[in-house]
Amino acid sequence: FFQDGLTGSAWGDWALYSDSPLRAFENELGVQDPVGFWDPLGFTADGDLLAFKRRRSVELKHGRISMLATMGYITPEITGKFPGYLSPSMGLKFEDIPNGLAAVSKIPALGWVQMVAYAGYCELSGPTTRAANTSDYSDITPGDYGFKVLTSDDP
Repeated sequence: FFQDGLTGSAWGDWALYSDSPLRAFENELGVQDPVGFWDPLGFTADGDLLAFKRRRSVELKHGRISMLATMGYITPEITGKFPGYLSPSMGLKFEDIPNGLAAVSKIPALGWVQMVAYAGYCELSGPTTRAANTSDYSDITPGDYGFKVLTSDDP
């Protein structure tokens, strides 16, 4: 018996069930035995490859943002904070800002404006894809945002 990838319920031999749209994604990166392609909420039930690539791209982007956020939380705890002032006009030093959610109320409003503006810049300068438009993802490799790894062969 094999799991059907949607509900986890068992049914007959997978090789005999060839009409499933889920078969379109059985060879994708990340599919592993014994579960196979697992989509518990049925987002890929229609077998739409472009929608799958869009979801995969968005999943990778959000995963990377989450990793950066985690490092942003951990790094000041381990290495300490920048010396000097966060806001000289307010007399606010970097070391005066607590870690975690307690920092939300301590950062000046213009600091939040700068962070939101930078996040918007990062969002808008990435791959040019319109929201929820799957045709824009036909030529994009999920996870490839155009960053080139520097090697010793670079001039």
